[in-house]
Amino acid sequence: MQGRQPAASPSTALHAAILKCGSEVNIQHNALLVMYTKCGHVYSALRVFREINEKDYISWNSMLSCYVQNSLYAEAIKFIAEMFQGGFQPDNACIVSLCSAVGHLGWLINGREVHAYAIKKLLDTDTQVGNTLMDMYMKCQYTEYSTHVFERMRIKDHISWTTIITCYARSSQHFEALEKFREARKEGIKVDPMMIGSIIEACSGLKTSLLAKQLHSFAIRNDLLDLVLKNRILDIYGQCGEVYHSLRMFETVEEKDIVTWTSMINCYANSGLLNEAVALFAEMQNTDIQPDSVALVSILGAVADLSSLAKGKEVHGFLIRRNFLMEGATVSSLVDMYSGCGSMSNALKVFNGAKCKDVVLWTAMINAAGMHGYGKQAIDLFKRMVETGVAPDHVSFLALLYACSHSKLVDEGKCYLDMMETMYRLEPWQEHYACVVDLLGRSGKTEDAYEFIKSMPLEPKSVVWCALLGACRIHKTHELAMVAADKLLELEPDNPGNYVLVSNIFAEMGKWSNAKEVKAKISERGLRKDPACSWIEIGNNVHTFTARDHTHRDAERIHLKLAEITEKLRKEGGYIEDTRFVLHDVSEEEKVDVLHRHSERLAIAFGLISTHPGTPLRITKNLRVCGDCHEFTKLASKLFEREIVVRDANRFHHFRAGSCSCGDFW
Repeated sequence: MQGRQPAASPSTALHAAILKCGSEVNIQHNALLVMYTKCGHVYSALRVFREINEKDYISWNSMLSCYVQNSLYAEAIKFIAEMFQGGFQPDNACIVSLCSAVGHLGWLINGREVHAYAIKKLLDTDTQVGNTLMDMYMKCQYTEYSTHVFERMRIKDHISWTTIITCYARSSQHFEALEKFREARKEGIKVDPMMIGSIIEACSGLKTSLLAKQLHSFAIRNDLLDLVLKNRILDIYGQCGEVYHSLRMFETVEEKDIVTWTSMINCYANSGLLNEAVALFAEMQNTDIQPDSVALVSILGAVADLSSLAKGKEVHGFLIRRNFLMEGATVSSLVDMYSGCGSMSNALKVFNGAKCKDVVLWTAMINAAGMHGYGKQAIDLFKRMVETGVAPDHVSFLALLYACSHSKLVDEGKCYLDMMETMYRLEPWQEHYACVVDLLGRSGKTEDAYEFIKSMPLEPKSVVWCALLGACRIHKTHELAMVAADKLLELEPDNPGNYVLVSNIFAEMGKWSNAKEVKAKISERGLRKDPACSWIEIGNNVHTFTARDHTHRDAERIHLKLAEITEKLRKEGGYIEDTRFVLHDVSEEEKVDVLHRHSERLAIAFGLISTHPGTPLRITKNLRVCGDCHEFTKLASKLFEREIVVRDANRFHHFRAGSCSCGDFW
C-alpha cells in the first residue's frame, strides 16, 4: 500500500497553482521570490530565480534581498559578482541591501568599496542609500565616515538624523549626539520614539539621570511612550542608579514583555538589591512571560553575587526543564554562578559537559579556579585552552594573572604578562599591570612592585596604586604606603573605600589623629562607606549580619552560641585574639569585644545552630577577612568538624580540619 504524501505548504501550493497556469511572466516569478523570502525558504527562492529566463532588476534585487533578510550576508556579497556577470549594474535598492550585509559582517574594506561605487554612480546622496551607508559605517565602528556621509546628503529625513545621533552615542561621543538632537529640533525634524531612544543611549554613556528625566518628560508630553521606549527609559534609569524611577516606570507598563522584566531585574542587580532581583524573577515565572537566555544570564549574575547556591540550582533546573541550549553566555554564566556560590565541583561539571567551549567559557573556568586559590589548575586550564586552538584575549590573561596573584606564582605571572605582549600582541590594560603589582607586593616584594609601576608604559591609574597600597599594608611598608596613598586619593577623591584604606594605614602606624582626619573627609565630601556585612544561606533564605548585629530574630541565641564557640576555641584550640587587626584607638578589652562581634562570626554561629552536624557552611562577606577571623574560622572548622566556605571581597577560602585553601596567603 502506497504511503500518503505529506500535505503541501501554502507557499508551495500557490507556486504549483501558478505553474499550472503555464505562465512565465516575470512579475509572477518575482512575486514568488518575495513570498519565499518572507517564508525563509532561501533554496526555493533560488530555484525560482534560476528558472527566470529574462531576469530584470526586480529579480536580481529580490534574490539579493532574500539572502540579506535571511541573514546570509556573506552569500549576498558573493551574489553581487554574479549580478555583474549577468550584465546588471547595482542600483539604489541593491546598494541598500549590500550595505546591510556588509554592516552585519563588519567588513569595512568591502563597505568602502560599496561606498566608492555609490559615489561613482552618484547614488550616495540618495536619502535611503545615505541612511544605510551611515548605519553600515556605524556597525563597522567607523564614526568619521558616517559623519561624512551625513554631511553630503542633500535631503535628510528623521531616519538620517536618528542614525547619526545613534552613531555618535554608540561611539561614546555623547555630547556630539546631544548637539545633533538639538540641530534636528531646530530643523523641524519630527521626533519619534526611535529618535528619543537613540538620544537616550547618550544618557547611558553620560550616566546622567537628569537628562533621562527631561527626555522622559518630553516623551510623555508628546505622547511618544510606546513599549520599546518605556523599556529603554526603565533601563537607563537603572544604569544611572535611579531604582525608584525604574520601579515607577516598571509599574506603569501595563503589557510587560520579557525586556521589561529583564531590565528591572538588571536594575535591582546592578544596584546591589540582589534579593529583590531574585524575588522579581520568581514573580515573573508566575506570569505568561517566558524567561529567555538574556533574562536567565541576568538572574544567574545576581545569584552569583548573592552566593545563593540553592537559588542557583533552581535556575539551572529551570534551564534543563525548558531545554535551553547549554552554550554561549548561558553556560558561561552557569560556571560563574556555581563558582561564585562556592561550588567548584558543580562549576567543573557544567564546564566539562559543554560541547562547544569558546574563549568566554574557558576564561570563566580559569577565573573560577583563580577565585578559589587553585592557581596551578588555572594555568593548566589556560594551557588546555591554547592547545585546543582557542586564542586567549585580554580577559583571559586578566583571569590568569589574577589566579597567579592569589596563589603566589610570581615567576609564572611575570611570564604570562610577557607572553601576552610578545606572543599574542595584546597591549595590557591597567588591570593587568595591577595584577602583577599585587602579585609582587603581596609576595613581599613591595619595592619591586614600585619599580614595576615606574616602568609601566602607561600612566598608572588608581587600580594600580590601590594594589600597591594593599600590599604595603600587609607587609607594613609604611613609607611606600604613604606614596601610594597620596596617589590614590589624588586620582580618586570621591571613592570612600580609598579613605578607609588610607585611614587604616595610619591606624596601623599608631597615627590616630591622622587616621581620624582622613576618615572625617568621608563625611566632609558627602560620601558614604558601606558597612561590613556577611550573609549565609539557610534553606531558601539568605540571612544578613552586620558587625555587633542584634536585629536578627534569633539574635539572643546567636550571641550565646558565639560566646560558646569562642570559649571552646580558647580551651581546646588555643585561640588567642589578635587585637592588631582592630584599627580603633580603644582599650585592649574593647578591641577584643570588637573582634567577637565581626559579622562573619555571627553568620558562623547562626549556621551552626540552624543546620545539621556535618553540613557545610557557605558565607559571603563584602570586605576582606581579617587575620584574626581567618584564624578563628580555621579552628572552628576543626573543632566543629565542618567545612566552612567563605567568600570575601578578594577570593574564596575553603576551611577544612583547621586549615585554609589559601595557605594563609590572601
